Amino acid sequence: MHDTLSSLVERAVLGNVRPLEFFLREHSRLPGPRANLELANDVSNLLAASIPKNPDSVYTLINHFTNGDRQTIASNTPDEFIMLCGIIAFGTCAAVQASWREATFDLLKHYALNSYWRVREGVAIAYQRLLADVPEETIVQLLELATHGNYLQRRAAIAAIAEPPLMYKPEVLEAALQLHQPVLAFVHAASSFDRKSEDFKALRRTLGYTLSVVAAADSERGFALMRECAAWNDTDISWILRENLKKKRLAKFSEQVHGLEALIS
Repeated sequence: MHDTLSSLVERAVLGNVRPLEFFLREHSRLPGPRANLELANDVSNLLAASIPKNPDSVYTLINHFTNGDRQTIASNTPDEFIMLCGIIAFGTCAAVQASWREATFDLLKHYALNSYWRVREGVAIAYQRLLADVPEETIVQLLELATHGNYLQRRAAIAAIAEPPLMYKPEVLEAALQLHQPVLAFVHAASSFDRKSEDFKALRRTLGYTLSVVAAADSERGFALMRECAAWNDTDISWILRENLKKKRLAKFSEQVHGLEALIS
């Protein structure tokens, strides 16, 4: 399949887009429970490799995929998968093409607000591509979202940075701890009206696993942050903490886990 895909990407970059679009739709796995992220990643890598020879054509293509004409698309469809491919490709390509980063960060900030969870997943993956290669620039953007964004933008920031392989980068781990503080405070300050909204619930669900990723990488500071939050006696925060304490990645920290469970029981 890789040889076929490579050929189709090459043809698309040279102007014949339809065969690649047809292939992506046919192999999108949508409608279905899970999009073909492996294919989306392969496409993004092939497009990034095409930048040195055809930068303008690659940019035009992925802008087309990200719905540059702003047509309405439906969730859980092959059209949504095309958009997902474009979003991930923008992150992958901007990681190697510095002149695209400002526009890419604007695009990701916009699509972080999308009502479709797969699109938001694509945004997190795109940020992770950038974090892997240009962490300093990307962290600045994520800190802005975590500090001044709305529920979905703050959700994008923590979903992007709470990726176990990225925790081996000291600057990313430090930023992950820093990002969670204003996001958790934002949740704690939320009104009872806001807490009923789908956007708030999306952020809460994401926080239900991201803290455990950080605590697994830095148990001392990660558990200290959770203990601080436990003292707030906030129903939603307590739910978030319980969800994190269930994660297998924290199993080796049984003493800290049991201590926290006692605080929120």
